Amino acid sequence: MKNTIFTGAAIAIITPMNADGSVNYGKLGELIEYQIANSTDAIVICGTTGEASTMSDEEHLECIRFAVEKAAGRVPVIAGTGSNDTAYAVMLSKEAEKIGADALLLVTPYYNKTTQKGLIAHFTAVADAVNIPIILYNIPGRTGMSIEVPTIKELAKHPNIVAVKEASGNISYVAKLIAECGDSIDVYSGNDDQIVPLMSLGAKGVISVLSHILPKETHDMAQFCLDNNFAEAAKLQIEYLDLINNLFIEVNPIPVKEAMNMMGQECGPCRLPLCEMTDANREKLRASLVRHGLIK
Repeated sequence: MKNTIFTGAAIAIITPMNADGSVNYGKLGELIEYQIANSTDAIVICGTTGEASTMSDEEHLECIRFAVEKAAGRVPVIAGTGSNDTAYAVMLSKEAEKIGADALLLVTPYYNKTTQKGLIAHFTAVADAVNIPIILYNIPGRTGMSIEVPTIKELAKHPNIVAVKEASGNISYVAKLIAECGDSIDVYSGNDDQIVPLMSLGAKGVISVLSHILPKETHDMAQFCLDNNFAEAAKLQIEYLDLINNLFIEVNPIPVKEAMNMMGQECGPCRLPLCEMTDANREKLRASLVRHGLIK
């Protein structure tokens, strides 16, 4: 069994922006402090929700450095360093390790994609280049490809490849993954609407967007699962399902940034090509926030 990076709820944190589109580091610091104070178990910086795909190299690495310094060892910091260019992913990953990231999150190659053999070569190249643990990120809806279970089983033989963030939405796939890989690799839910189902199968937690809005409740949901109190966990999963759904009513992170702004957090806009929500979807999101007493 490999060392587990975290159990419970990690936040896939947004990157707050100033009005001119530059990174708002002051607000990012506030968000990290708020998350740690409200029981979030790890910080994932520069992931999909953090709009890493529109960051310059300098911004990407500075955000990682900032999160590492702000967290100051209180919770693990997991840096998104994946790319569809293996050499680039190696470079980012090595730099993130130098900066002090506790672990890495690596998405499957997108657009150019690859074969399963190519996935093994790609992830192995990164894992060989660093000395910190790696979470593979399986999100076929964004990348156009999935990591097959035999591929994960093979990759799990590498000492640095320790976990999978699973966001396919396919519970049967997760059951097969856990059945075949056992303790050789940890699984985290990448979907907030499947925290309890995946943890009931043996997942160790979630990498969450909902945690922006309800950090303590998301942590509690995961902790109930870890404590085998699935009845209480399911109550929270069902109670907040409308909010979870409306946080993904448009492309993430558009709705969660809008929700944070509605709540007075002043997290700024998304960078193009992500744009403002439609009026109709904004009202659906607002209604969920009102329903749960998060805004008036």
